[in-house]
Amino acid sequence: MLIKQDKNKARQKRHLRVRNHIAGTAARPRLNVFRSLKNIYAQIIDDEKGVTLVSASSKDKDFSQYGGNVEAAKAIGAAVAKKALEKGITEVVFDRGGYIYHGRVAALAEAAREAGLKF
Repeated sequence: MLIKQDKNKARQKRHLRVRNHIAGTAARPRLNVFRSLKNIYAQIIDDEKGVTLVSASSKDKDFSQYGGNVEAAKAIGAAVAKKALEKGITEVVFDRGGYIYHGRVAALAEAAREAGLKF
């Protein structure tokens, strides 16, 4: 009998594997990305304190016209970078969340870089 692999479970395993090697500090917090079928979320986290410093998602009022497409990812990347720069955060560690660096995840990262974040 064929057993269908759960893609989200495999992604979570990849994410845990990556998280064993990267962590956000006060000097370089972690830029985490989560994407669902309908939305995309980004947050900057200080793992030492366990605190979310900045967040943005396509569910916010400002981005309700988008959804979860590549254009939304670009807007979210620029927004999270702008909020981070306002709080004095210039360098981050990018955590792609177990997703491949392609499509919406890559668009978010490139937009954040263009807006001034270094990673």
